[in-house]
Amino acid sequence: MNILIKPIVTEKMTSQTEDYNRYGFLVEKKANKIQIRKAVEEIYGVTVESVNTMRYGGKKKSRFTKSGILTGRTDSYKKAIITLVEGDQIDFYSNI
Repeated sequence: MNILIKPIVTEKMTSQTEDYNRYGFLVEKKANKIQIRKAVEEIYGVTVESVNTMRYGGKKKSRFTKSGILTGRTDSYKKAIITLVEGDQIDFYSNI
């Protein structure tokens, strides 16, 4: 199972990375904190201090088109905030 889907690179997460050494990831919905910790430590070679997770439900969306109103839902997802020990860091831009 692929635990980590993609990193979250936003202004807020970049600010938390600089201030608190925290990184955000979208993760598999069924993954627990222990699996997330192991995946981050294996992939990036860092030591994880703590893992916080949040589950978000999908939202109803609608839009108006020429053929009428289209309604649907956005996907639900799970987000993990990883705090690393002091001195470790992850560089997402190293292979660009």
